[in-house]
Amino acid sequence: MHRTPCKRSTTFNKITEKNVFLKLENLQKTGSFKIRGAMNKVSQLSEAECAKGLIAASAGNHAQGVAFSGKARNVPVTIFMPLGTPVSKVNATKGYGATVKLIGQNFDEAYIAAREEQLRTGATFIHPFDDMAVIEGQATVAMEMLQQRPELDTIVVPAGGGGLLAGTLLAVKSIRPDIRVIGVQSRNASAIAFAYKGNGLLPFLGKSIAEGINVKTPGNLTMNIIQALVDDVITVSEQEIASAILFTLEREKTLIEGAAAAAVAAVLNNRIPESSQNVGIIVSGGNIDVSKLVECQQLSTSMPLAK
Repeated sequence: MHRTPCKRSTTFNKITEKNVFLKLENLQKTGSFKIRGAMNKVSQLSEAECAKGLIAASAGNHAQGVAFSGKARNVPVTIFMPLGTPVSKVNATKGYGATVKLIGQNFDEAYIAAREEQLRTGATFIHPFDDMAVIEGQATVAMEMLQQRPELDTIVVPAGGGGLLAGTLLAVKSIRPDIRVIGVQSRNASAIAFAYKGNGLLPFLGKSIAEGINVKTPGNLTMNIIQALVDDVITVSEQEIASAILFTLEREKTLIEGAAAAAVAAVLNNRIPESSQNVGIIVSGGNIDVSKLVECQQLSTSMPLAK
């Protein structure tokens, strides 16, 4: 995997009055952190487990990670993806040699279909988040951050099924328990935040511009880790996510997807504690259809200028 940059952002620093560092996983192979967990899992499979191929469900980034990993081992891969998955993610997954089946309105419906297919074929299922090998692979993002920016006091992490957040927690709290870890979800897909603290949140509205974290049911493993170790889980609006995508493109010249923008939005809109001064944001991926920028412009009425 690439050791991605953890870039200091002067623009973010001025707006937030904090030292902000962007962990640019949008520059990772396949355009997302997801390849870390997929590769860690697939590399550990026996030949017998690979014999009937691999199968997965994904909103896009895990799909590319599994497809890439399967190709590296010369194992056939089938991916179930929701109907609304960005074309760029579908084409990239096919480009790595995987068979793609589009089914369902969201990740959870695609997941059910993939599980049914797995039972019929006997293929090995590669879960996008509720697997310890996958979680441990995602933990390497945070471990790199601790090496690159040891001054960090807070790490902000987008969360859907919880694999990246759980991995970050395992890495950070075992090495630097003093560092605050904050998960961020879309208000339209806030199952983890709902489970963590309730507060009248609706756990799943079913539609989000952040399709990568538009997950109705987080993992059991991930939730056990999150409940035990996380410092907070917060939510941001669809408008704030859209604004963060446009802001990062215009001011940082970096195109990010909605899941990554959720974490960015939390910092830009002052949702993290005032005491956090050295803040790392995991920019989880950059796989977004350029056509979605029109939707972002429609959702965003103003740029998020904090303070």
